[in-house]
Amino acid sequence: MLASQPGCTQQPRYAPNWESLSSRPTPEWWRDAKFGIFIHWGVYSVPAISPRENYSEWYWKWLQDPDRIGPMVRDFHLEHYGADFQYFDFAPMFTAELFDPGAWAQLFEAAGARYVVLTSKHHDGFALWPSAEASATWGRPWNSVEIGPGRDLVSELTEAVRGRGLEMGLYYSIYEWFNPLYLSDPKAFALQHYHPQFKDLVTRYAPSVIFADGAWDHGDDVWRSAELVAWLLNESPSRDDVAISDRWYGGGRGVHGGYFTTEYGSGFETGRHAWEESRAIGRSYGYNRIERAEDYASAQELIYMLVDIVSRGGNFLLDVGPTADGRIPVIMQDRLLQIGAWLRVNGEAIYGTREWTRSFQWSEGTIPESPEGDFQTGYDIMRLTVEPAEGEAVKEAWFTCKPGALYVITPVLPYRTLRLRDIAVGEDAAVTLLGFAGDLTWEADGDDLLVHVPDAPPRELPAGPAYAFRIAGWED
Repeated sequence: MLASQPGCTQQPRYAPNWESLSSRPTPEWWRDAKFGIFIHWGVYSVPAISPRENYSEWYWKWLQDPDRIGPMVRDFHLEHYGADFQYFDFAPMFTAELFDPGAWAQLFEAAGARYVVLTSKHHDGFALWPSAEASATWGRPWNSVEIGPGRDLVSELTEAVRGRGLEMGLYYSIYEWFNPLYLSDPKAFALQHYHPQFKDLVTRYAPSVIFADGAWDHGDDVWRSAELVAWLLNESPSRDDVAISDRWYGGGRGVHGGYFTTEYGSGFETGRHAWEESRAIGRSYGYNRIERAEDYASAQELIYMLVDIVSRGGNFLLDVGPTADGRIPVIMQDRLLQIGAWLRVNGEAIYGTREWTRSFQWSEGTIPESPEGDFQTGYDIMRLTVEPAEGEAVKEAWFTCKPGALYVITPVLPYRTLRLRDIAVGEDAAVTLLGFAGDLTWEADGDDLLVHVPDAPPRELPAGPAYAFRIAGWED
């Protein structure tokens, strides 16, 4: 990072290299927000099909490369659309006629989200705003204003989301699978398509989050993303408060950029570097018509995921996949509203908190080995909390903190007494259960703190599935 001159008040300037760019801290608003909504919506929402364990937004890729996942998508396409029906032919069917940006924004606010990230363009290259570059390099109308909805979807949702007081972010795919210019000359694609298109997107909408993706096939010698990110952080309308992901070039993920990203994974064990876990409510980010009820995570699972991630210093970006006509499926709405109801009572223990010296407390038993990795690692939050294998320990309490308060969140309401190991409090400490009126009694037992759980009628206790205790006056 280049230092400002003494006596100047100008913002720091970042050089176009990753050492300098990565020195910029992720904005505090993002680290305070904790919970965001991801949206995958585009032409792929028309066929909306993939095997249940795969991503439906990759429909075009699966169609062209059936060896990757098997013949299911190809066979479905041939049977229902025919050999002459091209992926481009789905674009007029992406109508969004029931898209109500105000209703979406209201739902996201009710879910307790603090930011929203819309896919402005996925790997198929179709843009949800009037991108001149999209249509020019594809040689056909390939944005939502020129074909399909006939609407600037990014603009409409951005206005609605900000009208609800939420931060608006955009996902942007750097590469495009079958773009003719990309296939013929990736370096020309980077400078003639990627760079000007990205600058147009940021200049129009000034997003507060940029979730870059799709750069894994090439290094920065091709993408020259460092030059573009330097522009973003130094000169763009978003420069002061934008949070950026780590997916700007092959090999940069989890190394350089902004916050680190995992998906359907285990996240990280520490929040010393800003990080975010993303996943959908079902198994696919984009809407998948063949998913069943059992493919969707329950509200209990999602709330446990949120708490577990926040206890380790991360953010949770939860995805919805709208239908081609612009509806958010009711099962997804239901999950979001249940999360929001829980956060209205317990959000104090989530928003604005930081990782404590310990993220969680294990029960007695054998501590299970957690899978490591950032992609579909099978991190089973239910097994780690309320559905353990025989003899296994569980996470019986998570910890978060903020100045003046330590929060203890339990996946079940403890019976009579909550024992917290190695926590010392002063004589004037106060312990409360969020959503319950009045202080709780407590006592020290050696190095442990015993909190007496109120014996009260269910109507006087907060609803689950998790319970947050606030301790004021603990000794860190």
